[in-house]
Amino acid sequence: MSLPGRHSLLWRLAGALALFCLLLVSLHVDVGRELIEATSYLPEPTRQTLKGYAREAETVWQEEGASGVDAFLRQLQEREQIWAVVVDAQKRSLSSRPLSAEQAQRLDFVRKLDFPVGRPGGTPTFYIPFNAGEARLVMELPQRLNPRRYNVLLEALLQRVLPAVLAVLVALLLYRLLIAPLAILRRQAAALSAGDLSARLGPQVTRRKDELGELARTFDHMAERLDGTVAFQRQLLRDLSHELRTPLARLRVAGESEQDGETLRQRLAREVAGMEKLVGDALELVWLDTERPSLPLEEVDVGRLWDVIRENAGFETGWAIERMPCELPQDCRVLGYLNGLAQALENILRNAIRHSPADGVVHLSGRREGGQWVLWIEDQGPGVAESELENIFRPFTRLSAARPGGDGFGLGLAIARSMIATQGGHLWAENARPGLRLKLRLPCA
Repeated sequence: MSLPGRHSLLWRLAGALALFCLLLVSLHVDVGRELIEATSYLPEPTRQTLKGYAREAETVWQEEGASGVDAFLRQLQEREQIWAVVVDAQKRSLSSRPLSAEQAQRLDFVRKLDFPVGRPGGTPTFYIPFNAGEARLVMELPQRLNPRRYNVLLEALLQRVLPAVLAVLVALLLYRLLIAPLAILRRQAAALSAGDLSARLGPQVTRRKDELGELARTFDHMAERLDGTVAFQRQLLRDLSHELRTPLARLRVAGESEQDGETLRQRLAREVAGMEKLVGDALELVWLDTERPSLPLEEVDVGRLWDVIRENAGFETGWAIERMPCELPQDCRVLGYLNGLAQALENILRNAIRHSPADGVVHLSGRREGGQWVLWIEDQGPGVAESELENIFRPFTRLSAARPGGDGFGLGLAIARSMIATQGGHLWAENARPGLRLKLRLPCA
C-alpha cells in the first residue's frame, strides 16, 4: 500500500495526535520534574525568615536565659503551629524543660537551610545556628513557608486540568481542520440540491491541498458543469422552439394553399426533411454535452479521411475536388474516433463551402507540435468580426450579415466542437485575412 502525499489529511491528523501525546508526556515528565526541582530548596526569603527566628532566640537567651527561651518557644509554637527547641552543641535543651527521648532522637534528622526539603508531603526540620557560640534553633518548617505547599494543587492541574484543556484545543484544531470545511460542503450541497446552481465552496476550501481540497474542487467542478448543462439546455430549448416556428408556419401556409398535389408534396417533404435534420442535430448536440461519451479512439489517417469527405462534399455541392486541396504531411495521423472526426471535419468543410465565394478554395493544412497535430481548414470568405469568433460555436448562431450563405441552422460548428472535445481535442477559430480559419488540436497517434 502506497503512502498518501505530503499534503494528505493523514499527516495533519498524525501530527495533531503526536503533538497532543508529546504535550501530555511533557506535562507529566518534564514539567513535573521541573516542579519538583523548583520546590526542593528553600527560597531566600524563607531562609531569612528562619534566620530571623534564630536571632530572636539568640537574643532572648543572652538577655533572659532559660525563661526567655521558654517564652520565645511558646510564642513561636502559637504563631506557626510547629515543633521547635533551642539546644546547645551537645544537643541539650537551653530552655527550662529538658528534651524527651523522642525529641532527642528527632534531633538526629535535622538539616541545614541549604539542604533539600525532603520528600513531597513531609514536614522537614531545620536547624539554624546562632551567630555567637554553638547553640542553635531547631524547628519544623512552617506550612506557610513550605515551597511544596501547592504541589498537590499543581499536580492536579498538570495531570487533570491541563490534559483536558489540551484535549479541547486538539478537538478545536480537528474541528477547524475537518468539520468546518465539511459543514461548508454540506450547506452548499443542500443549496445545490434545492436548485441553487450558483452554490460554490469558494477559495476558502478549494485552495487546500489535501483530500478536502480535492473534494471541494470536484464539487465546484460538478456544480459548474451542472450549471452550464442546465443553462445550455435551457438556451437550446428556447432556440429550438424558435427555429421550429418557421418551418411549422411554412407547413401551415403550404397546407392552406391551393398548390397542386405534386408541388405540395415536394414542399412538405422539404420542410419535414429540414425539421428532421434540425431535431436530429439538436438531439446529437444535447447528447454530446450531457453524456460526455467516452468514444473508442484509434489511429486515423487524416489525409485519407479528407479525401473521402471532400469527395462526398463535392458530389453534393458541385465543387471540384481540386478546390478542396489537402496540404498535410504524409505522416499526419491522429488518435481519434473515426466517425466523430469525420462528422466534425465534414461540418467544418460544409460551413466553409457555404460561406465561400463562387470561385473560392477551401484547403486543409496542418503541422505537428510535440505530441499533437494542429490542423486547420481555411476558406476565402469575408471572415467574421474578432468579437464573434467564439460566438460562431454557439448553437443556432448565424452571422449571415457578415458571411453570406447562412442558410443552415447554426448547429454544425457547435456539434463539431463538442465532437472534437470528446476526443481530447480542441476546436477554435481565427481570421485568416482573407477568410476564416478553423483550427483543431488532436493528439498524435
